[in-house]
Amino acid sequence: MLSVLTNVQLERAAALPAKFTDNPFRAVTLDAIQRRNAVLDAVFYDVNAVTHEETPDLAFWLAREGAIIFVPPTSEGRLRVFLTPQDYLQKAAPVAALAVAGVGSSALGAAAFARNIADGLGQPVAAVVSGYGIADILTEALGGFFWFSALNSIRHVFEPLDAFTKMFSRTELLENGNLWTRTSKDTETVVALLEDERFSPRVLAGHSKGNLVLSEALYAITEERPDLAEKVSARSRIITISAKVGMPSTFRDVIDVMGEWDWFGALNSRPDIPADLVVSRAWHSTNPGFPMGMGIDVSQAIRQAMSTRETSPKFARGARLSAILDAPQRTIAAMRSA
Repeated sequence: MLSVLTNVQLERAAALPAKFTDNPFRAVTLDAIQRRNAVLDAVFYDVNAVTHEETPDLAFWLAREGAIIFVPPTSEGRLRVFLTPQDYLQKAAPVAALAVAGVGSSALGAAAFARNIADGLGQPVAAVVSGYGIADILTEALGGFFWFSALNSIRHVFEPLDAFTKMFSRTELLENGNLWTRTSKDTETVVALLEDERFSPRVLAGHSKGNLVLSEALYAITEERPDLAEKVSARSRIITISAKVGMPSTFRDVIDVMGEWDWFGALNSRPDIPADLVVSRAWHSTNPGFPMGMGIDVSQAIRQAMSTRETSPKFARGARLSAILDAPQRTIAAMRSA
């Protein structure tokens, strides 16, 4: 784990001059935070699943927020990074799952989480990098890091500020015709992928805050294109790990996985949604090297979740509370459609 983390940090250091040249303001503001998040990823994710040869591709200047990582199972090829949904859809092979990590919000954690899922399914996975920007810093300062189920929706209030800082970036301006979005780039990327008929994974998986990103994207699709929401629901199983987040009622096939000792995830979960799978003696981490064996084995959890029959649809559980407890996601969807 330490060798992988050291390699990633060295690659980040090597990329710093290029990041500074591209956007000095964001490079100075975010570099220390992003280094911290890489350390968090080593705590919460199985970073040893990423090879030394792959870590250079995950340097921040290549894998920024909204980037997509094509991750094959272990020993079945090298991961590839795509900066835009359009580039990914044109060049990547079909995948079995879409994965969104959380917590540290770096490309390293996203790739490690996706590799574990790919090993569990035996097929490639597309991982969306949730990233970390100015909006996330301000949200964390207000407590959104711990209470993302409600307060993290505030990050969208700060998105225009985040977009303003990107106006100083030559590369991001080339990628985006309109930077003044009301939703985060990770959410927008998930929406863009699911809206394209070339992208049809049978599993949508998230960990921690990544579950909220999935929820926001699905609420946006449900609000704007209910016919598409029905199609995505019919072909997909949603697997949430370490945080029970509400999903639109259209999406009935949802399996929630929680660690037995995961108080962190419980703080950020809807209390009315029971866990479908409880991992004995596990905490919030998915790192198998976590002390006392408290890490969730994602590959095993995915296999178990895929073999579990949904007997108690989520729309029937706590449906009355969804209008209240899922208000942040519903608000984001309404703002986006407006």
